[in-house]
Amino acid sequence: MIDVKVLKTGGYSELPKYATKQSAGADVRSTIDIVIPAHGRALVPTGLFIAVPSDYEMMVRPRSGLALKKGITVLNTPGCVDADYRGEIGVILFNTTDEDFKVCKGDRIAQLVLNKIEQINWIPVEELDETERGDGGYGSTKIK
Repeated sequence: MIDVKVLKTGGYSELPKYATKQSAGADVRSTIDIVIPAHGRALVPTGLFIAVPSDYEMMVRPRSGLALKKGITVLNTPGCVDADYRGEIGVILFNTTDEDFKVCKGDRIAQLVLNKIEQINWIPVEELDETERGDGGYGSTKIK
């Protein structure tokens, strides 16, 4: 387990919470009432400001129940909160349905997942090594 500092502000701010002991994502909640129009999107505030540790990112992911039951997802999934960002965590929700969707203050709207990252040292080369797949594009792999 790793410590992550969090500042709560706004009308309804609750610490991110894991639904079970083995949940990968911690649920975050809306601090406002807002209607997401049919086929529309909205930035929904959480009232949370976090200090992601160096060499980590915080991913913002959809909640599967909202996606399946209501057609609501995180538009830029997974959203990425960098270690040097200190602003409020907002969730861009997208309504895939033909009906408006109301988010109420306190509703669980997304999940946060902490992920270890490594920055890449890009090495220019003249050619790459050969593989069985080669340059076969999307859908080119076959199960043997």
